[in-house]
Amino acid sequence: MIAQPVFVLVRPQMGENIGAAARAMYNFGLERMRLVDPRDGWPNPRAVALASGAGRLLDQAGITQTTAEAVADCDHVFATTARGRGLTKPIVTPERAMEQAREMIGQGRRVAVLFGPERAGLENDDIARANAIISIPVNPEFASLNLGQSVLLTAYEWRRQTVEIVPERMEMAGADPATALEVEKLADHYESRLEEAGFFFPETKAPGMKLALRNVWSRMPLTRADVQIFHGMMRQLTRWWDRAD
Repeated sequence: MIAQPVFVLVRPQMGENIGAAARAMYNFGLERMRLVDPRDGWPNPRAVALASGAGRLLDQAGITQTTAEAVADCDHVFATTARGRGLTKPIVTPERAMEQAREMIGQGRRVAVLFGPERAGLENDDIARANAIISIPVNPEFASLNLGQSVLLTAYEWRRQTVEIVPERMEMAGADPATALEVEKLADHYESRLEEAGFFFPETKAPGMKLALRNVWSRMPLTRADVQIFHGMMRQLTRWWDRAD
Protein backbone atom coordinates (compact mmCIF):
# COMPACT_ATOMS: atom_id res chain seq x y z
CA MET A 1 0.00 0.00 0.00
CA ILE A 2 1.27 3.49 -0.87
CA ALA A 3 2.19 5.56 2.19
CA GLN A 4 -0.80 7.69 3.10
CA PRO A 5 -2.56 9.22 6.10
CA VAL A 6 -4.96 7.19 8.21
CA PHE A 7 -8.49 8.59 8.53
CA VAL A 8 -9.92 8.04 12.01
CA LEU A 9 -13.69 8.21 12.49
CA VAL A 10 -14.23 8.98 16.16
CA ARG A 11 -17.42 7.55 17.68
CA PRO A 12 -19.36 7.49 14.38
CA GLN A 13 -23.07 7.13 14.96
CA MET A 14 -24.57 5.80 11.75
CA GLY A 15 -23.39 2.88 9.67
CA GLU A 16 -24.51 4.71 6.53
CA ASN A 17 -22.08 7.54 7.22
CA ILE A 18 -19.21 5.13 7.85
CA GLY A 19 -19.94 3.51 4.50
CA ALA A 20 -20.15 6.90 2.77
CA ALA A 21 -16.80 7.86 4.31
CA ALA A 22 -15.19 4.63 3.08
CA ARG A 23 -16.52 5.24 -0.41
CA ALA A 24 -15.24 8.84 -0.40
CA MET A 25 -11.82 7.70 0.77
CA TYR A 26 -11.52 5.04 -1.89
CA ASN A 27 -12.67 7.49 -4.58
CA PHE A 28 -9.45 9.39 -3.95
CA GLY A 29 -7.08 6.51 -3.35
CA LEU A 30 -7.14 6.32 0.46
CA GLU A 31 -7.45 2.93 2.11
CA ARG A 32 -6.44 3.30 5.76
CA MET A 33 -9.48 3.71 8.03
CA ARG A 34 -9.79 3.38 11.78
CA LEU A 35 -12.97 3.50 13.86
CA VAL A 36 -13.16 4.61 17.46
CA ASP A 37 -16.03 3.08 19.43
CA PRO A 38 -18.73 3.08 16.71
CA ARG A 39 -22.11 3.65 18.36
CA ASP A 40 -23.94 0.74 16.74
CA GLY A 41 -21.12 -1.75 17.10
CA TRP A 42 -19.03 -3.42 14.43
CA PRO A 43 -19.34 -4.84 11.81
CA ASN A 44 -22.32 -2.85 10.57
CA PRO A 45 -24.29 -4.09 7.52
CA ARG A 46 -25.54 -0.58 6.76
CA ALA A 47 -21.96 0.62 6.39
CA VAL A 48 -21.24 -2.19 3.94
CA ALA A 49 -24.31 -1.30 1.87
CA LEU A 50 -23.31 2.37 1.54
CA ALA A 51 -19.64 1.63 0.90
CA SER A 52 -20.52 -0.03 -2.41
CA GLY A 53 -17.23 -1.12 -4.02
CA ALA A 54 -15.16 0.23 -1.11
CA GLY A 55 -16.21 -2.54 1.30
CA ARG A 56 -12.66 -3.81 1.68
CA LEU A 57 -11.75 -0.61 3.57
CA LEU A 58 -14.33 -1.62 6.15
CA ASP A 59 -12.98 -5.18 6.29
CA GLN A 60 -9.50 -3.86 6.99
CA ALA A 61 -10.51 -1.01 9.31
CA GLY A 62 -8.85 -0.91 12.70
CA ILE A 63 -11.22 -0.76 15.68
CA THR A 64 -10.27 0.90 18.98
CA GLN A 65 -12.13 2.02 22.07
CA THR A 66 -10.40 5.39 22.45
CA THR A 67 -8.94 8.12 20.30
CA ALA A 68 -5.63 7.78 22.11
CA GLU A 69 -5.38 4.14 21.00
CA ALA A 70 -6.29 5.04 17.41
CA VAL A 71 -3.46 7.55 17.03
CA ALA A 72 -0.88 5.93 19.32
CA ASP A 73 1.42 4.99 16.44
CA CYS A 74 1.13 8.36 14.63
CA ASP A 75 3.66 11.20 14.64
CA HIS A 76 1.28 13.98 13.56
CA VAL A 77 -2.47 14.26 14.05
CA PHE A 78 -4.94 16.64 12.40
CA ALA A 79 -8.42 17.16 13.88
CA THR A 80 -11.29 18.38 11.72
CA THR A 81 -13.70 20.79 13.39
CA ALA A 82 -15.82 23.73 12.32
CA ARG A 83 -15.96 25.41 15.73
CA GLY A 84 -13.45 27.22 17.86
CA ARG A 85 -12.55 25.15 20.91
CA GLY A 86 -10.47 27.55 22.99
CA LEU A 87 -7.32 25.52 22.35
CA THR A 88 -4.14 27.10 21.02
CA LYS A 89 -3.30 25.21 17.83
CA PRO A 90 -2.44 25.92 14.20
CA ILE A 91 -5.57 26.03 12.06
CA VAL A 92 -5.14 25.02 8.41
CA THR A 93 -7.34 24.45 5.39
CA PRO A 94 -7.76 20.91 4.04
CA GLU A 95 -5.48 21.85 1.15
CA ARG A 96 -2.68 23.02 3.45
CA ALA A 97 -3.16 20.07 5.79
CA MET A 98 -2.80 17.52 3.02
CA GLU A 99 0.19 19.39 1.63
CA GLN A 100 1.83 19.09 5.04
CA ALA A 101 0.74 15.46 5.31
CA ARG A 102 2.40 14.65 1.99
CA GLU A 103 5.64 16.28 3.11
CA MET A 104 5.65 14.49 6.47
CA ILE A 105 4.78 11.10 5.00
CA GLY A 106 7.55 11.61 2.47
CA GLN A 107 9.90 11.94 5.44
CA GLY A 108 8.69 8.64 6.84
CA ARG A 109 6.34 10.10 9.43
CA ARG A 110 2.88 8.70 10.17
CA VAL A 111 -0.10 11.02 9.90
CA ALA A 112 -3.69 10.70 11.09
CA VAL A 113 -6.79 12.81 10.48
CA LEU A 114 -9.59 12.75 13.07
CA PHE A 115 -13.25 13.14 12.09
CA GLY A 116 -15.88 13.56 14.78
CA PRO A 117 -19.33 12.03 15.25
CA GLU A 118 -22.22 13.41 13.26
CA ARG A 119 -24.19 15.04 16.07
CA ALA A 120 -21.59 17.19 17.85
CA GLY A 121 -18.22 16.61 16.25
CA LEU A 122 -14.99 15.98 18.10
CA GLU A 123 -14.76 16.65 21.80
CA ASN A 124 -12.02 18.82 23.28
CA ASP A 125 -10.35 15.72 24.69
CA ASP A 126 -10.00 14.40 21.12
CA ILE A 127 -8.74 17.71 19.75
CA ALA A 128 -6.22 18.08 22.56
CA ARG A 129 -4.43 15.04 21.12
CA ALA A 130 -4.07 16.71 17.71
CA ASN A 131 -1.13 18.78 16.53
CA ALA A 132 -3.27 20.98 14.28
CA ILE A 133 -6.86 21.68 13.35
CA ILE A 134 -8.34 21.40 9.87
CA SER A 135 -11.03 24.00 9.26
CA ILE A 136 -13.05 23.64 6.08
CA PRO A 137 -14.00 27.11 4.73
CA VAL A 138 -17.76 26.67 4.74
CA ASN A 139 -20.56 29.21 5.05
CA PRO A 140 -20.24 30.48 8.66
CA GLU A 141 -24.01 30.71 8.90
CA PHE A 142 -24.31 26.99 8.11
CA ALA A 143 -21.08 25.29 9.09
CA SER A 144 -22.47 21.80 9.66
CA LEU A 145 -21.01 19.15 7.36
CA ASN A 146 -21.99 15.52 7.08
CA LEU A 147 -19.25 13.07 8.10
CA GLY A 148 -19.01 11.68 4.57
CA GLN A 149 -18.72 15.20 3.14
CA SER A 150 -15.88 16.13 5.48
CA VAL A 151 -14.02 12.95 4.60
CA LEU A 152 -14.58 13.50 0.88
CA LEU A 153 -13.29 17.08 0.92
CA THR A 154 -10.15 16.12 2.81
CA ALA A 155 -9.55 13.03 0.68
CA TYR A 156 -9.92 15.13 -2.46
CA GLU A 157 -7.21 17.49 -1.26
CA TRP A 158 -4.95 14.51 -0.55
CA ARG A 159 -5.47 13.33 -4.12
CA ARG A 160 -4.60 16.76 -5.47
CA GLN A 161 -1.33 16.75 -3.53
CA THR A 162 -0.22 13.27 -4.59
CA VAL A 163 -1.39 12.80 -8.18
CA GLU A 164 -0.56 15.02 -11.13
CA ILE A 165 -3.91 16.39 -12.27
CA VAL A 166 -4.19 18.22 -15.58
CA PRO A 167 -6.43 21.25 -14.93
CA GLU A 168 -7.90 21.16 -18.43
CA ARG A 169 -7.84 18.70 -21.28
CA MET A 170 -9.69 18.02 -24.48
CA GLU A 171 -11.52 14.71 -24.80
CA MET A 172 -10.91 13.70 -28.42
CA ALA A 173 -13.28 10.69 -28.34
CA GLY A 174 -11.06 8.79 -30.77
CA ALA A 175 -10.70 11.68 -33.23
CA ASP A 176 -7.41 13.10 -34.47
CA PRO A 177 -6.70 16.82 -34.17
CA ALA A 178 -6.56 18.73 -37.42
CA THR A 179 -3.10 19.71 -38.63
CA ALA A 180 -2.14 23.33 -39.22
CA LEU A 181 -2.14 22.64 -42.99
CA GLU A 182 -5.67 21.22 -42.87
CA VAL A 183 -6.92 24.26 -40.97
CA GLU A 184 -5.11 26.53 -43.43
CA LYS A 185 -6.80 24.86 -46.40
CA LEU A 186 -10.18 25.15 -44.66
CA ALA A 187 -9.58 28.87 -44.13
CA ASP A 188 -8.62 29.25 -47.80
CA HIS A 189 -11.80 27.46 -48.88
CA TYR A 190 -14.07 29.71 -46.82
CA GLU A 191 -12.20 32.88 -47.69
CA SER A 192 -12.39 32.20 -51.44
CA ARG A 193 -16.07 31.26 -51.46
CA LEU A 194 -17.07 34.15 -49.19
CA GLU A 195 -15.14 36.51 -51.42
CA GLU A 196 -17.09 35.22 -54.44
CA ALA A 197 -20.31 35.84 -52.50
CA GLY A 198 -19.31 39.46 -51.78
CA PHE A 199 -19.01 38.93 -48.04
CA PHE A 200 -15.85 41.03 -47.62
CA PHE A 201 -17.40 44.45 -48.10
CA PRO A 202 -16.53 47.26 -48.25
CA GLU A 203 -13.19 46.62 -49.89
CA THR A 204 -11.33 48.83 -47.41
CA LYS A 205 -12.36 46.52 -44.55
CA ALA A 206 -11.72 43.26 -46.40
CA PRO A 207 -8.14 42.66 -45.09
CA GLY A 208 -9.24 43.10 -41.48
CA MET A 209 -12.27 40.83 -41.96
CA LYS A 210 -10.14 38.11 -43.54
CA LEU A 211 -7.62 38.35 -40.70
CA ALA A 212 -10.41 38.07 -38.12
CA LEU A 213 -11.83 35.01 -39.88
CA ARG A 214 -8.41 33.34 -39.96
CA ASN A 215 -8.10 34.02 -36.24
CA VAL A 216 -11.45 32.34 -35.62
CA TRP A 217 -10.27 29.13 -37.30
CA SER A 218 -7.00 29.09 -35.35
CA ARG A 219 -8.83 29.48 -32.02
CA MET A 220 -11.06 26.48 -32.63
CA PRO A 221 -9.76 23.07 -31.42
CA LEU A 222 -10.73 21.38 -34.69
CA THR A 223 -10.47 17.69 -35.41
CA ARG A 224 -9.97 16.25 -38.89
CA ALA A 225 -13.62 15.22 -38.87
CA ASP A 226 -14.63 18.78 -37.98
CA VAL A 227 -12.64 20.11 -40.92
CA GLN A 228 -14.39 17.72 -43.30
CA ILE A 229 -17.79 18.77 -41.95
CA PHE A 230 -17.02 22.46 -42.49
CA HIS A 231 -15.77 21.78 -46.02
CA GLY A 232 -18.96 19.82 -46.74
CA MET A 233 -21.16 22.58 -45.35
CA MET A 234 -19.58 25.17 -47.60
CA ARG A 235 -19.71 22.90 -50.65
CA GLN A 236 -23.42 22.27 -50.08
CA LEU A 237 -24.13 25.98 -49.63
CA THR A 238 -22.27 26.93 -52.78
CA ARG A 239 -24.16 24.28 -54.77
CA TRP A 240 -27.38 25.92 -53.63
CA TRP A 241 -26.03 29.34 -54.62
CA ASP A 242 -24.98 27.99 -58.04
CA ARG A 243 -28.44 26.52 -58.62
CA ALA A 244 -30.03 29.81 -57.57
CA ASP A 245 -27.96 31.64 -60.20
